[in-house]
Amino acid sequence: MHFKTFYLGCLAQASYLIGSKGEAVVIDPQRDIEQYLTEADANGLRIKYVVETHLHADFVSGHRELAERTGAEIVFGRRAGATFPHRAVADGDEIKVGMLSLRFLETPGHTPESISILLFDPTAGSRPLKVFTGDTLFIGDVGRPDLVSAKGHTAAEMAGMLHDSLHGKLLSLADEVEVCPAHGAGSLCGRSISRELVSTIGAQRANNYALQPMPKDEFVRMMTSDLPEVPAYFPYDAEMNRTGAGMLASLPEPPALSPWEVAEKVKNGALPFDIRAANDYCAGHLRGGLAINLNGQFASWSGTFISPDAEVILVADSKDQVVEAVIRLARVGLENVAGYLEGGIEAWKNAGFEVVEIPQITVEELSRQMRAGGHVRVLDVRRPGEYAAGHAPQVENIPLDTLIRRRFTPVSDQPIAVMCQSGYRSAIGVSLLERQGLSNLVNVIGGFQAWSGAGLQVVNEG
Repeated sequence: MHFKTFYLGCLAQASYLIGSKGEAVVIDPQRDIEQYLTEADANGLRIKYVVETHLHADFVSGHRELAERTGAEIVFGRRAGATFPHRAVADGDEIKVGMLSLRFLETPGHTPESISILLFDPTAGSRPLKVFTGDTLFIGDVGRPDLVSAKGHTAAEMAGMLHDSLHGKLLSLADEVEVCPAHGAGSLCGRSISRELVSTIGAQRANNYALQPMPKDEFVRMMTSDLPEVPAYFPYDAEMNRTGAGMLASLPEPPALSPWEVAEKVKNGALPFDIRAANDYCAGHLRGGLAINLNGQFASWSGTFISPDAEVILVADSKDQVVEAVIRLARVGLENVAGYLEGGIEAWKNAGFEVVEIPQITVEELSRQMRAGGHVRVLDVRRPGEYAAGHAPQVENIPLDTLIRRRFTPVSDQPIAVMCQSGYRSAIGVSLLERQGLSNLVNVIGGFQAWSGAGLQVVNEG
């Protein structure tokens, strides 16, 4: 058996290729599919099936392009309602890949159509070796039940289904069965997913908080309480996956635009999108743009704050960054990149256009101002769980994904300092506030990580 995991850090997404006797199956592919083709070709495998554990909401899958380029058959759970040719499977259905068998379990709860996949190798005995759990069971967590409430299912109803899928099906498997989920730590499809990428049913039975014995109604309450915000792009991506995304190669290459062309497009409503590092953004940028560093969880934050129909103008350090950004944006269904600023911010500055700077402050200086009774307002844009685990004193917690809906009344001489865990999200927060018309903004260098590392006072909630 040939087995390989492909892990995409910026979306915390795992996909898998399994092969035997010249045939292969790909499970939960990301949108850009060349790596699967390369892996299959290098190992003498023909991709026979493309299997989706559910209609992913947090990324756009490449299932349709992969099938078109290989002749593979696409497989979904029977409740998916995909609008293109596919095999709809139910409990107990099987497919063969070389000597291997893949048996499907309907495991609704994260979504109604969710399936898990048991992998059998006859040379290793009659028990399954692995179970591919999609977003039903993660390492250390389980899938959120609140992503499809707009389609006629309440979060409580879905949580009840999730309980039955976990306890009635997945936990009936032997302890040694390896668990292969669709996501790792950082995914918005769970709340506290482990950084481990593989585990076993036995380890999860013992250590996963959501799998501990409890009444079903208690499980439902736990799964439907204190859920993070559902990103705005999730329903859009799920629908793209139901109808099948087009080929990446069909996306036009964004043109290089002069500063004057960019200025005209921005005047007509285009969004300047700065993908440079936080330090470079703060040193000088176009007023009113959005800033998300290309490193880190760029795609998911972009989907959170950019409408699919928004016309985007990239501000980057290089053409390579532009090419990479186009791919990463397409992974979450954002395909409307109208161009990029040729020559970057220096060309904009040299053309005589306004360049906005954002002051940055160290945690030591921020602490000194706070102790001296300075009137600086400090916003911590981390998630509530991060904030509760430890934060600086006298700060407000407004999670980044909710910041766009908050409206702040500026106080003329009061600076607003924005901090997060490491400085990545705070730069995004600063740009969101600037888009609201605020100007007296400060970015906190290094965030809470720097604050606690400097030995400054930390407040713990509970």
